[in-house]
Amino acid sequence: MDDDRTPDARRDRPETEESYGIPDSEEGLLPWSFVTERLAADRTLWVSTTLPDGRPHARPVWGVWVDGRLHCGGGGRTRWVRNASRDPRVVVHRESGEEVVILDGAAERLDEDADPRRLDRINDAYEEKYGIRHGTPVFSIRPTRVLAWSDYPTDATRWTFGDDGA
Repeated sequence: MDDDRTPDARRDRPETEESYGIPDSEEGLLPWSFVTERLAADRTLWVSTTLPDGRPHARPVWGVWVDGRLHCGGGGRTRWVRNASRDPRVVVHRESGEEVVILDGAAERLDEDADPRRLDRINDAYEEKYGIRHGTPVFSIRPTRVLAWSDYPTDATRWTFGDDGA
């Protein structure tokens, strides 16, 4: 179950130009549930990958939040899947520019040989949300950094996972 506890993440303020007015204090930081509830509810998300020549590539995808990760997929010949297979670094963004969640992460490809219980949880979430079972391949996106806000700059919040250090 996802809740506000993120033991492997540091929650603080994003750093940017001083004129943006992001507060110095931790008062007003968003809870982790702000992120998980929106990623779980959104029907469409935008995933950005890197083309082989280094240019950015963005596409809308369906996705489900399961086991603390975002899961989305596409056919093996789709451009974004080929990009993520070559370079697993991705950025995922909600459609909303008002209640913002931006997830930087690493995409892990799950094929037929992945843990069947994990694939069942992902397929169950797809079926509940979209009325279909997704199948494989599907990508499991492990967050490395998340930015979120709904009342910028007062609640601008950053979570940094592991040794991302960004």
